[in-house]
Amino acid sequence: MHSTLKQRLQNSLPAVDFCSFRYVNFLSETVSVRQSVAQAPENQDDCGVMVTILDKGGYGYAATSDLSEAGLKKAVQQAQQWAACSRGRLVAPMDLHSCPPPVIGEYVHKVQQPWHSESLAHKVALLQAETETASIDSRIVDSFAELEWRQLEQFYLSSHGSEIWQQTEYLMPSLRVYGNQAADTQRRSFGGGYTGQQGGLELLASMNFYGSGRRLADEVLQLLAAPNCPSDRRNLLLAPDQMVIQVHESIGHPLELDRILGDERNYAGTSFVTPNLFGHYQYGSELLNVTFDPSIEQQFASYGYDDDGLSADKTYLIERGILKRPLGGFFSQQRAQLQGTANARACHWNRPPIDRMANLNIEAGDQPVEQLISEVENGVLMRGNRSWSIDDSRNKFQFGCEWGQLIENGQLTQVVKNPNYRGISATFWRNLTGVGDANSFEVLGVSSCGKGEPNQMIFVGHASPVGRFHDVDVFGGA
Repeated sequence: MHSTLKQRLQNSLPAVDFCSFRYVNFLSETVSVRQSVAQAPENQDDCGVMVTILDKGGYGYAATSDLSEAGLKKAVQQAQQWAACSRGRLVAPMDLHSCPPPVIGEYVHKVQQPWHSESLAHKVALLQAETETASIDSRIVDSFAELEWRQLEQFYLSSHGSEIWQQTEYLMPSLRVYGNQAADTQRRSFGGGYTGQQGGLELLASMNFYGSGRRLADEVLQLLAAPNCPSDRRNLLLAPDQMVIQVHESIGHPLELDRILGDERNYAGTSFVTPNLFGHYQYGSELLNVTFDPSIEQQFASYGYDDDGLSADKTYLIERGILKRPLGGFFSQQRAQLQGTANARACHWNRPPIDRMANLNIEAGDQPVEQLISEVENGVLMRGNRSWSIDDSRNKFQFGCEWGQLIENGQLTQVVKNPNYRGISATFWRNLTGVGDANSFEVLGVSSCGKGEPNQMIFVGHASPVGRFHDVDVFGGA
């Protein structure tokens, strides 16, 4: 199939300044159980090719699921027509003389225990066992467990000589337990709901999925018996499963270069970050080090090359608190005249690449969690995101968490429910006073980040240690 497809693509290359083909084959299966009752499995099998053409100052693309040579050539003709229509009308010219150098390479993630090595019945039974062990009390009113598997195969070929094969598999285990008492409902989620990684069924053990049903049920019962989180200003300790959404919303989206340039203004807003801030802006305290890192093998969005064929390497976006570079792919870098990253990504074969987060991580510090806690006189630890809200410029935010625990005189004490906090991105990270060491570093991921028109839902990776922040506005309430 690979050699036949490659030959068809090569035979379909037109006589233009630049042309690329991006073939995507996407497979997925989802198995779920609610209160020990198996739900209908869901399957997807989808493949096609995106054609991108730059010619005589015009830009056009077209997509097709017809992989015959005739189907590919028809898509090429459509892309050429769009390139002709856009000639002289582009917001910013694309400089073909500085296109990414041709690359011949591959990226293949090896799976230890393939998804299909176990039967559907085995996977259902595994999920049923977790929901059954969560039923430890009449106040546990609902439980839901799910395994989602994805396989992605991509081939990129360009008229400039690039040939790139990439193949990855992903597993997303999910488990949620709900409890109710009178008018109070509480929830605990496995991994805070951010558990996607590259790999197979072997991840269930390394993620500590087995036995999590009972643990989450115990925590739900503790929350039902707990008082509301206090409302005041205090130190805040965020676990990695909450740092995920904090990084995603208040660092990731603000640093997407197409958003900074205004491309997302009509749909998802802009950014408080402006191009002139790179190189000197104090985004956070000196403890804040943020990297674009596609090299962590098991992380959700690890890859060798982005969807424009640019080689991907680890890069500091924020170093010792100073803003260094944006999340901008090759063509956005040209527009802004800024160095970026290899993060032009598309959700499927029928969408063009745009600037997206990939693996966006907080680098580990050198402080054990016990030390971070011992240095706090009055604070609260929060885990697991329950709600989030952030303004159009990705600046003012408010997050709610599933689990809270007070820190008093250097000790973790009482569990509190409905913990929330609010802040402003431009100042919140400057109040970072402690970063956990490698022992608190967790590799997590977001499977449904939406952006673009038409919308593109994509998965991104976030890894982070525990973070400690000074003088944060925290409050209780459902």
